Amino acid sequence: MGKKIAILGDIHANIDALNVVLGDCASQGVTEFLCTGDVVGYNACPRECMEMVRSLDCPVVKGNHDHYVAAENLNLEDFNPAAAAVVRWTREQLDGDDIRWLADLPFTVTAKGMTVVHSTMDHPENFGYVFDHQQAETNFIQQKTPICFHGHTHCPMIYEKQMSGVFRIDPQEIHLKPGRKYFINVGSVGQPRDGDPRATYVIYDPAERLVTYRRLEYDIAAAQSRIRAAGLPERLAARLALGQ
Repeated sequence: MGKKIAILGDIHANIDALNVVLGDCASQGVTEFLCTGDVVGYNACPRECMEMVRSLDCPVVKGNHDHYVAAENLNLEDFNPAAAAVVRWTREQLDGDDIRWLADLPFTVTAKGMTVVHSTMDHPENFGYVFDHQQAETNFIQQKTPICFHGHTHCPMIYEKQMSGVFRIDPQEIHLKPGRKYFINVGSVGQPRDGDPRATYVIYDPAERLVTYRRLEYDIAAAQSRIRAAGLPERLAARLALGQ
């Protein structure tokens, strides 16, 4: 059996979604993992999700929620009130080792001809968003490897860089073509925002140069109950069922 790499991210402390995703990884013969960051935030199980991700012993990059939770001097002006409330709550759930682990995460990882980043390769510490061709082009200027996996927007999407320009490809099973660059948003495990509430991640088969999106049903009601029991904002529970 050849190597299969699962790339997952924006878990956002959703243990119900993460358990389903990792179970699917096992059934699909996944042999390695990469994580595009934001292990914590929004949902109610940060420690459990961190423990599970750490047990994978895989490269993990720092997401903006990971960064703010680990920051010694919190400045949450750029966060909406609900997200800021969860950042403060999350810090109270973690111990010193957890905080140090988040703080020590790198902004980018490059290995085996691939790069992983949470947001973009141009100033990854600024956590910029890619929603259009121009933003993708700025990323490609800094992207040194043929393939870069990322997250942050919670919306799965592929950008392909050809000699003639940058092209956007809707999430689908795709064979990557030699001589081109790809910037691949793997979607979100714990809080999808593309109108589909199912947990999303990607499997990459390097031998076949094949990228496959996986979308999985999970117990959304259980995740919502955890949010409410923790006293977190109701909006965070409601949006899970909507994929928003």
